[in-house]
Amino acid sequence: MLSSREIINFLVSKDVRKLLKRKGSDANETGRALEELRASLFNKICSSESGKSLQQRLCGPTVALTFNFVVAIGIIFMNKWVLKNAGFQFPVFLSFIHYVVTLILITIMNYLSMIPPSPPLNSASLFTLGLVMSLCTGLANVSLKYNSVGFYQMAKISVTPTIVLAEFMWYKKKVSFPKVVALSVVSIGVAVATVTDLQFNMFGAFIALAWIIPSALSKILWSSLQQRENWTALALMWKTTPISLVCLVIMIPLLDPPGVFSYNWNFLNTSMILISAVFGFLLQWSAALALGATSAISHVVLGQFKTCVLLLGNYYIFGSNPGRISICGAFVAIAGMSFYTYLSLQNKKLKSEKESARKVKSNQGNDKESYGDSNAEPNC
Repeated sequence: MLSSREIINFLVSKDVRKLLKRKGSDANETGRALEELRASLFNKICSSESGKSLQQRLCGPTVALTFNFVVAIGIIFMNKWVLKNAGFQFPVFLSFIHYVVTLILITIMNYLSMIPPSPPLNSASLFTLGLVMSLCTGLANVSLKYNSVGFYQMAKISVTPTIVLAEFMWYKKKVSFPKVVALSVVSIGVAVATVTDLQFNMFGAFIALAWIIPSALSKILWSSLQQRENWTALALMWKTTPISLVCLVIMIPLLDPPGVFSYNWNFLNTSMILISAVFGFLLQWSAALALGATSAISHVVLGQFKTCVLLLGNYYIFGSNPGRISICGAFVAIAGMSFYTYLSLQNKKLKSEKESARKVKSNQGNDKESYGDSNAEPNC
């Protein structure tokens, strides 16, 4: 949906004036002109570009990152309850349930016309995103099951340099030296704060290493398709969730133990699993919004900030004692995140100023063209 200002600008554009200036002896030509005007306005309102613009207006970087941060904290406690208190030892099947609930919810949203039209895109990109999303979610849960939290955090830290390398290879995107320093400080701080033990077995280590590349690729694709191809978060979820479901069905017998159907599916356990699935939908949606509003690296930094906040929150609120070294590491990581955020905001400010200057020059050129068109004699 467009704002009133955009609709007014559309109505006074040169193409619309040409339609309204048409002259003809019969009323059919006038009717056709008005029909073309109506169809043009409808297509603009319902286009994927307008849906992307609406998403950017309603959910800017601050809102998207905050939304993702709150939901991520909530799903940590929900999944911890499901996997430990409820004794649900089937991590890939849990991811499958999450995606089933996601598909049901976005189907309802699509039926209610809440998902804007999808821009053209080759099926290979959508299949790749659906595949890496299923691998990212499924392998992450399996890694948590077989590895210690410290080893899992080391794998998460490795995602940052993987994203930097992949974006340079694909898009020739370079990271400035100050940002490299900030990201290095963040990674070292998170490592000192969280890596208290490195217990793992060979299978768990293989799963953790296999998870790094899909995790980095999924973040890059989510961010790139929204920022470069005008996709919205919900439209991408609508197209890729069925692909992820098929991939998870293949992964379940390979990575999950048998016995899921003999699990105690009582009312409490089932309710908690479904609530966890709703949080899973919100997490995927909020993560997609955050990646569309910022970048893949910024989203990784947000995840590391969440880890530090949880560690410091448990220390100050609940009295847990992770140790002085871990506390210092968390503060070092937060300092690095603050520096990285400052550099990103400065870079965004410079880009906004350049974009504003470009728009001013473009509008001046359009005004001159419109003035010349209005002074031209109409053809009879």
